[in-house]
Amino acid sequence: MTARQDGVTVVDHPLVQHKLTQMRRRETPTPEFRRLARELSLLLAYEVTRDIPLDYMDIETPIAPMRAPVVAGRKLCLVSILRAGNGILDGMLDLIPHARVGHVGLYRDPKTLRPVEYYFKVPDALDERLTIVCDPMLATGHTAAAAVQKLKERGADNVKFLCLLAAPEGAKVLREAHPDVPIFTAAIDEKLNEKGYIVPGLGDAGDRIYGTA
Repeated sequence: MTARQDGVTVVDHPLVQHKLTQMRRRETPTPEFRRLARELSLLLAYEVTRDIPLDYMDIETPIAPMRAPVVAGRKLCLVSILRAGNGILDGMLDLIPHARVGHVGLYRDPKTLRPVEYYFKVPDALDERLTIVCDPMLATGHTAAAAVQKLKERGADNVKFLCLLAAPEGAKVLREAHPDVPIFTAAIDEKLNEKGYIVPGLGDAGDRIYGTA
C-alpha cells in the first residue's frame, strides 16, 4: 500500500503505520524503539527497492533446471547519515545483506539549522549503483540535501532517500534541491516547530535509538 505524489511515496501498509505509532509513543523504551526502527526500516526498504532491475541466470531446483531472476548490476549502496541513520541501516541490511555501505557525517547547527559536515566515506563506482540514503527524520531537509549533493559530486546519479518520518518543509527543500531524488517515508507530518523538530513527530530519533535523551 503506497500513496505517491510529487516524488514522495508514503508507505501506508498497516504494519508500517502500526509500528510507527508505537515509535511515536513517549513511553516506548529505548530497546523497543530500536527494535521498531529496525523492523520499520526493513519494511520501507522493501518498497524503495521495488523497481530495481533484474537479470536471469540458469539454475537447477531439486526438480528441474530453469531460468531464474536475480538482481542485476553492481551491489546497491546504502548511505547512512550519521548518527541516527545507523538506527535504520541495520534493518535495511537485514533485507539487502550484500549491499555496500557508506556514511555521511553531518550535524545540524542548533542556531542556523544548517548542516555541518564532519565525516564522509562511501564505496566506489557510485555511478554504477543505486544509492539509497537513509535518515530516520526528514525535518528541515538541509542535511538530506547536503548529503545527496556530496554523493552526486562523487558520481552518484541514481539516488533515493528513505526516512521514517518527514515534515512538509523538509520534503519541499529536498525535492527543490534534487528533483530527481524520490523520497520514501512512512508518514508526512503536520509541520516543523521553531526548533526544527517535526510535529507531532516522535522526538529526537538519534537520542531515542541510542538512549541519550
